[in-house]
Amino acid sequence: MTDRPYAELARVTRNGFVESRHHGSVVVLDPTGAVALRAGVPDEPVLPRSTLKPVQALACLTATAAADSPLAGVLTGPALAIAAGSHTGDDRHVTVVRDLLTAAGLTEDALGCPVDWPEDEATRERLIRTGERRSRIRMNCSGKHAAMLVAAVARGWSTPDYLDPAHPVQREIAAAVARLAGTPVSTVAVDGCGAPLFGLPLTGLARTFQALAQAAPGSVEERVAEAMRRHPEHVGGWHGHPNTDLMRALPGVLAKGGAEGVLGVATPDGYAVAVKAIDGSPRATTVIALAALAEAGAAVDGAPELRRVPVLGGGEPVGAVTAAIDWTAGPARTEEED
Repeated sequence: MTDRPYAELARVTRNGFVESRHHGSVVVLDPTGAVALRAGVPDEPVLPRSTLKPVQALACLTATAAADSPLAGVLTGPALAIAAGSHTGDDRHVTVVRDLLTAAGLTEDALGCPVDWPEDEATRERLIRTGERRSRIRMNCSGKHAAMLVAAVARGWSTPDYLDPAHPVQREIAAAVARLAGTPVSTVAVDGCGAPLFGLPLTGLARTFQALAQAAPGSVEERVAEAMRRHPEHVGGWHGHPNTDLMRALPGVLAKGGAEGVLGVATPDGYAVAVKAIDGSPRATTVIALAALAEAGAAVDGAPELRRVPVLGGGEPVGAVTAAIDWTAGPARTEEED
């Protein structure tokens, strides 16, 4: 993939010296859905990883709500937000996930995600001190998996094979991904948590976030978006999580990142951006997304502290990771060609 015309997106500067550069692709949609800005190769398919969790949550909500089951009202509030998020394994996160499993008559053993330590540092250190082991429920994707299991139980579908791409839950998710992105799924892979992963162009990912941000009141899309907005700490965590920090700093914004340098963000007035850092690093994706939105005219002035990532030397700031988007990189294409 090194022969592709990826754009420079960010620079890492240490004591005035450019130490590293991040390249990749970025696309911004204006509130009408037209491409406002693009750099790199935004029409190239990517694997969105956890950036697609809001759509996975939406499909689970749709499937559950359609059931004649007491579980039809379970996915709401923090439970819906954690289904759309990548939690940090805080005890409060675990309580929400465990409550979802209990409502479905299941235990942690039903989760198909791998065991892991919590990402929250204080929680992880406490568990190690007390002799606890890695567990499935502490893994950052356990909320998504619990929602899939709730949907399966609500509809009377089997649960041991809920991660099979042919399972009804996964077919519902694939259909929702294609519908919101406005493009067919290009690739089916396996995510790090074991769930099916659906590839699509970066432009389709931006359309997905725009559809969630502009959803009609009362729609399933709006319910997922509102759960994320009201409970950003369940989308990420309480301490230093970039998605949570961004949604707290800019009320009404939706933000969800994924592994390998992917991020989708949409503003309440309809701007949307999708980013892919081709080196797989997520450290600059929020910086890039905010710079791209600002360049397109979106109001993101309320998060100045997120527009740069400090570079430390001896524990003190000596530089920063900042956006440096080459909007001229990559082949020029018209909206009609997209």
